[in-house]
Amino acid sequence: MPSSARSAAREAEANPAFRVIARAGYAANGILHLLIGGLVIAVGFGAREDSDQTGAFRALAAVPLGAAALWALAIGLVTLGAWHLLQAFAPRRFTVWRRIGRIATEAPQGLIFVAVGLVSASVALGARPHAEQAAESLSEAVLTWPVGGFVLGAVGLAVAGVGIGFVWMGLRRSFHSKVRTPDGPAGFALSALGVIGFAAKGVALIVVGVLVVVAAITVEPDTAGGLDGATSAVIALPAGPVLASLVGLGFLAYGAFTVFRARYARLDA
Repeated sequence: MPSSARSAAREAEANPAFRVIARAGYAANGILHLLIGGLVIAVGFGAREDSDQTGAFRALAAVPLGAAALWALAIGLVTLGAWHLLQAFAPRRFTVWRRIGRIATEAPQGLIFVAVGLVSASVALGARPHAEQAAESLSEAVLTWPVGGFVLGAVGLAVAGVGIGFVWMGLRRSFHSKVRTPDGPAGFALSALGVIGFAAKGVALIVVGVLVVVAAITVEPDTAGGLDGATSAVIALPAGPVLASLVGLGFLAYGAFTVFRARYARLDA
């Protein structure tokens, strides 16, 4: 059985069709971030929209052929999630600690992409979810636990830590290990988009994490939320609309980088 599982994993990784669809998943993720970036900028200028994944899906559902686009995004995102899960659990000649590290980095990404893909499919079927309300309801439920404040605080710190990691990857340009950077102006543009995009997404995640920690400390679940709540918090700052627009532009840069990543991503086993 172990040898059969190992053989199946290797065949899946080497399957050209699976690799093509995984690359399409990066394009789908890039398009999603482009939509989010546009929504963040619109909200910064006063629009009343949810500037998160569910807001982007609902906006897409409202346009002609929106349902077909949502299904395409769902398939791409779920397949990309499956690719990350395969990278996490496929047999490797790694040390124990390297294997643990790979699972810790790849598995959460895989689960998130699958979950977001399923949300896209649900919106294509007619559902109209609101991530912000769901996050607040979940935070309220967690805070009823005896140690709910500590759990929620730990989640907030984890999210902020991921955000710091994104900023670090952007500033250090370590994302170059994930892509084959082309020569010339195209390579410079890809690198610039990566630096700006990773840093902007990291800042947004840090704000989300801080809001969750504040909710845990103050025992006010309405403070916790997702990206939409982070956008609102940024807008409430001095020069908030300008700052929100900069974050939105950063998401546009990250989305563009991820679309290009569909072409240049390293999918080596």
